[in-house]
Amino acid sequence: MPHSYGIRARTRHMFAKKFRQAGPVHMSQYLMPIKVGDYVDIFADPSIHKGMPHKFYHGRTGIVFNVTKAAVGVRVNKLVNGRIIEKRIHVRIEHVRASKCQKEILRRKKENEAAKEEARKTGTQVNLKRQPKPPKEGYFLENPGGEGAEITTIQPLPFSDLV
Repeated sequence: MPHSYGIRARTRHMFAKKFRQAGPVHMSQYLMPIKVGDYVDIFADPSIHKGMPHKFYHGRTGIVFNVTKAAVGVRVNKLVNGRIIEKRIHVRIEHVRASKCQKEILRRKKENEAAKEEARKTGTQVNLKRQPKPPKEGYFLENPGGEGAEITTIQPLPFSDLV
């Protein structure tokens, strides 16, 4: 058969629902609170053909710039010929879910604010920067034979040419 270049070409698994996940869209998907500036993940729901994004945007994260009654406008970055272009697309609400990409940042921000408040009360300085994981602490191995046992030192054999 000739090769296909259609709008949904090579999306056999991308636009297929997972096992035992078929059926209508849940009501909570339609009632999801989305505001301008929120981060959202674009995941096309194959059971809803209306307002479905192009396969390129499936799995991409973007920022909401517009909210209408049935859809949201999302700003997504796209790599085109070596440069990144900001694309603005409108996607129906069924094909969008709230992103968790900011979760860790917001948690750290909350912890930092609490630490700053605590430092103000106690008058101490606090380091709010993330630190890399330090190396493990050094330790001594116990002698395998017990306290009085002698430790055997092993030496490598010198190289000898067999020719």
